[in-house]
Amino acid sequence: MGKDKKGLTLVYTGNGKGKTTAALGIALRSTGRGMKAKIYQFIKSPERTYGEQIALKKIGVEMVQLGIGFTWTKTPEEHREALKKAWPIARDAVMSGEYDVVILDELNNALSIDKFPIDDVLPKEEVLDMIRNKPEHVHLVITGRNALPEVQELADLVSVIEPEKHYYEEGVDAVKGLEF
Repeated sequence: MGKDKKGLTLVYTGNGKGKTTAALGIALRSTGRGMKAKIYQFIKSPERTYGEQIALKKIGVEMVQLGIGFTWTKTPEEHREALKKAWPIARDAVMSGEYDVVILDELNNALSIDKFPIDDVLPKEEVLDMIRNKPEHVHLVITGRNALPEVQELADLVSVIEPEKHYYEEGVDAVKGLEF
């Protein structure tokens, strides 16, 4: 994509399955069109492997896990430290202009943490400033439940994915190839 085109901000939120999957589709599509994409995950831990990460590496898209797992698996201090390290890495990638597409997966989840303070390590105002001031050509994709109203307001597209039915309700655990 030429630097003269306007990059858009897309938000995928809601309680349904498919937010990350939608973002990965954009990474796949944009890479197929010769664009450079990068993905940062704010909650998932680098201690696990993910099928999408394996596949994306084969086509030259790096997916970086910056988190340490879900909030109920670690202490608030551990999460705060991970967010403190993650935010500047992701922000700098967006602001560098080096990528045509930057996906901030689960950023909405991180921004909506209310069990412990996060604004000093992941400042909401800095996130909003990044969205407002990102390089013109950069497409920014933000996923995760509980997107803040301010993030939704700044977005060019907001898709809310809500569940109608899910196999988890029938006792089916996470399925290899579908969830991981």
